[in-house]
Amino acid sequence: MPDAEATIPRIRTLLDLAHNTGMEVVYSQDTHNDGDPEWEIWPEHTRENTWGWQIVDEIAPQEGDTLLRKVRYDAFYGTHLDHFLRLWGTETLILCGTVANICVHYTAASAALRWYDIVIPRDATSALDPFDMESSLRQAAFLFSGRITESAGIRVQP
Repeated sequence: MPDAEATIPRIRTLLDLAHNTGMEVVYSQDTHNDGDPEWEIWPEHTRENTWGWQIVDEIAPQEGDTLLRKVRYDAFYGTHLDHFLRLWGTETLILCGTVANICVHYTAASAALRWYDIVIPRDATSALDPFDMESSLRQAAFLFSGRITESAGIRVQP
């Protein structure tokens, strides 16, 4: 992703906020292996246990964070994400990462269909190109009643 590196400090700030205020932190790690049908759509990517699969050190999970390996764009698909969110009493999800119009978008859609409120900090999210970013954010706001903001605009409600 051309702009993914620039999101790392913003994601780090959001992680610090979450850890310092007791929010649950969930990572969805795109994970693929030999014969994965997704590689018929996209070139080989995020092969398990390779460099491209690893979460960068600056934003790596800390003790107590939840790490879910996912096999499709949507972090709810084939994972226990909804189960954990319900156990924690979660109502609002702050979604960020790579790629805005793929993984972030489909996770936002799936969350909204489950009646979670979604917030997407645009400066903590990267895309293949500016058009993909803007169209995805527009859809998230319009179709999912999502709130689009900057990472500095995220506030914890008491």
